[in-house]
Amino acid sequence: QMQLEESGGGSVQPGDSLKLSCVASGRPYSRSVLAWFRQGPGKDREFVALIRPHGGSPFYANSVKGRFTISRDNPKNTLYLQMNDLKPEDTAVYYCAVGSEYTSDRSAYDTWGQGTQVTVAS
Repeated sequence: QMQLEESGGGSVQPGDSLKLSCVASGRPYSRSVLAWFRQGPGKDREFVALIRPHGGSPFYANSVKGRFTISRDNPKNTLYLQMNDLKPEDTAVYYCAVGSEYTSDRSAYDTWGQGTQVTVAS
């Protein structure tokens, strides 16, 4: 059974950057689609970004396009999310997820991490 652990969250000011990591254990996920989702205060969990098994075709939510970059290192079983020019509306718990379909639909992802908090405030 695969387990995911996110790290890298924190409290930053608007305009700052953070890089999130998600390490998988239990089994390799080199053949899986990987994604980041987030859940802000009082909001539903929403899609942020996803990436194909071999690192191609990254896809982003409009709200983060041009500011966030998703990447993966399959030999290290690690997924990343580089977040630049952070805004208060990016405040959320960020989750990594593993699935088999190239989709932003969260119901398609069957393995989730516990989340890491990102807070953006001046």
